[in-house]
Amino acid sequence: MRETLNLKILFIIVFLFSCNQGFSQIGGDNSYEFLNLTYSPRIAAMGGNFLAVKDNDINMTLKNPSLITPNMNNDISFSFTDFYTDINYGYAMYSRTYEKIGSFVGSIQYVDYGSFTYTDPSGNSYGDFKASDYAFNLGWGRQLDSCFSIGSNLKFIYSDLESYNSFGIAVDVAATYHNSDKNLTVSFLARNIGRQLKAYNSGNIEPLPFELQLGLSKKLLHMPFRYSILINHIEKWDLSYEDPNDPNNIIDPFTGEKQSKSDLEKFGDNLLRHIVIGGEFSITKNFNVRIGYNYQRRNELKVYDKVSTVGFSWGLGIKISKFKINYSRARYHLVGSPNYLSVTANLSDFIPKKH
Repeated sequence: MRETLNLKILFIIVFLFSCNQGFSQIGGDNSYEFLNLTYSPRIAAMGGNFLAVKDNDINMTLKNPSLITPNMNNDISFSFTDFYTDINYGYAMYSRTYEKIGSFVGSIQYVDYGSFTYTDPSGNSYGDFKASDYAFNLGWGRQLDSCFSIGSNLKFIYSDLESYNSFGIAVDVAATYHNSDKNLTVSFLARNIGRQLKAYNSGNIEPLPFELQLGLSKKLLHMPFRYSILINHIEKWDLSYEDPNDPNNIIDPFTGEKQSKSDLEKFGDNLLRHIVIGGEFSITKNFNVRIGYNYQRRNELKVYDKVSTVGFSWGLGIKISKFKINYSRARYHLVGSPNYLSVTANLSDFIPKKH
């Protein structure tokens, strides 16, 4: 009885955790929602959970494997996100290229939900337990010609929630078109194709958070600025959410029924929930400033009497000596903003070159 109660509480926490990423109408329908989290500070700063930017950044490949290139050979990167309360998550990744078969990125991503206390209905404590999720990924990418590249991520998933655990396997498939003359990049992704191999409860196999995504970015010709447009959940049109606490809900004084939005308003609201926009200013060769806006996140997580900057995000990228450091903050709610940090380097830079 006590274990069942704690499991239910834990699932609620995990569900709310996934909702905070802006997928609150979809986030609770599947297992392994942590796969949808934004891990890269650069991606988080530009408002989404993936990017279509092909500039040899290994941190992009966890979400978009078609961006894996030979230029990442021997790159290593670490990421850490300080989320709410004592929840934190991150990854470690390394890239290696083999001439005949392509380029690979191996990574481990984790989510640590912190410690929980066993209690009974009377408030008696029976010790602590922890909860965490892991994914072991092997990414592969290959350039088909001067413009097109493909890639795939193979994921082995493990989830440990107190005495309950689950195993799963999934695959991401992606393709990218990159035109260097026009500074244009377009990516299409099919993410989390797979299934649970072992359920938390015996026989209760749950679906994975499958999603189709499309991204576009373009760097302006005469200005050091790149804009990004991301389209999420192509496979599902209706992402609408009717909030009963919305003060804008109009009640007919005669019938007592809520007056619904017009068809045009519904269409516009649903369309914008799929779109995330972002921008990146290259102040110098080694210093970048990034901003982003997520309409769905803002509309589902705002507090109506104080909207503030919920849904907006920003970040910085700087190169110091042999290290590339990225930092960002994304505003999910008035209670605070998670901090994202990553450090990237190429191991070959630390090896003395022979004359």
